[in-house]
Amino acid sequence: MLKGKNILIGITGGIAAYKICELIRIFKRQEANVRVICTENALNFVTKLTLQNLSQNDVGVGEFELDEFKPEHISYADEADIMIIAPATANTLSKIANGICDNLLTSVACAFRKQIIIAPAMNSGMWDNPFVQENIRKLKNAGNEILEPESGFLACGYEGKGRLCSLDKIFDITKQYLLLSRKLYGKKILITAGGTIEEIDSVRYISNYSSGKMGISIADEAYYQGADVTLVTTVDVQKPYNVVKVKSAIDMKNAVDKEFGTTDCIIMAAAVADYRAKNIAGYKMKKTDDDEITVSFIKNPDILKGLCERRSGETPLIVGFCAESEDLIKNAKEKIVKKGCDFLVANDISRKDIGFSNDYNEVIILDKNGREFHVKRASKAVIAKKILEKIYE
Repeated sequence: MLKGKNILIGITGGIAAYKICELIRIFKRQEANVRVICTENALNFVTKLTLQNLSQNDVGVGEFELDEFKPEHISYADEADIMIIAPATANTLSKIANGICDNLLTSVACAFRKQIIIAPAMNSGMWDNPFVQENIRKLKNAGNEILEPESGFLACGYEGKGRLCSLDKIFDITKQYLLLSRKLYGKKILITAGGTIEEIDSVRYISNYSSGKMGISIADEAYYQGADVTLVTTVDVQKPYNVVKVKSAIDMKNAVDKEFGTTDCIIMAAAVADYRAKNIAGYKMKKTDDDEITVSFIKNPDILKGLCERRSGETPLIVGFCAESEDLIKNAKEKIVKKGCDFLVANDISRKDIGFSNDYNEVIILDKNGREFHVKRASKAVIAKKILEKIYE
């Protein structure tokens, strides 16, 4: 997803510097070109050789280590699409906020004219210091993205706010800035994701193996393309777009119905339970001496079919999903006719290398005119992009 993107990572002298080795690996797995700048103190926590091997690039430290005529702080700033400073110590972020350029990293930050993401990490007392907080406000006001530290046990032995935020958060925010486009600007898109949970009693339920990864990937990609996104999901996620957390099929139906009148496109990627318990016990049912137990189930509403029947004309565009363990194309063709949706995305859940809880998928996209479009095995992020391309081509 990040092939051809140039990412510049600045590492300062904090204990969390060792974590950035894994961040570099994450970006490299996405085929990004990564360059690293360190302060001299950062090398007390991670070695230059390690960073060079991981990034497959020279690591900048000294401000006047010139191999060519172009000043290094200008060349670094010109080449990178985005700059990340993590961990950012109180010292370094305060220097940047006040225009102090006494090392290579702060000089590059001063010359950088694109997006800078700063992930501070420090002792909780330092984080709460009013001068540090004033410098944080300066950096935010200048357009820098500040990923605030998390609370927890700190290396100094204290408990409080100061831990470097998760690498996933740094990666997600970076990806959002790098991939954001305007292809779907003005479109309001609703996506459902995850497996619904149908309660039996106060502690038991039935569900399925859906992780929600496919639906969340579609929501991410729609957001990157400029759409106004609402994600209705059974999975706990933090995203920069609107997320509505639900549990059961009825909850999901109510949430989707609420958005129906103002949505341009609905993509039903969630694995919605076909049945729910007829009577939900408000207490934990006790085990008896009987070897068998009978629970009565009733049908859940068919959300996808109901949406298709409810709309007038061709608005909103409706996309369904079909998870099959056998006769994939036959069942998918029957389903798109029965449901009445514009597109149906079919995937084979009998395969172990794709589908539920996997980071990869392979799908067949059917349209209402009977055409089939095969998308070979790829990451769900790539599959999401292909799905949006097809339905909006």
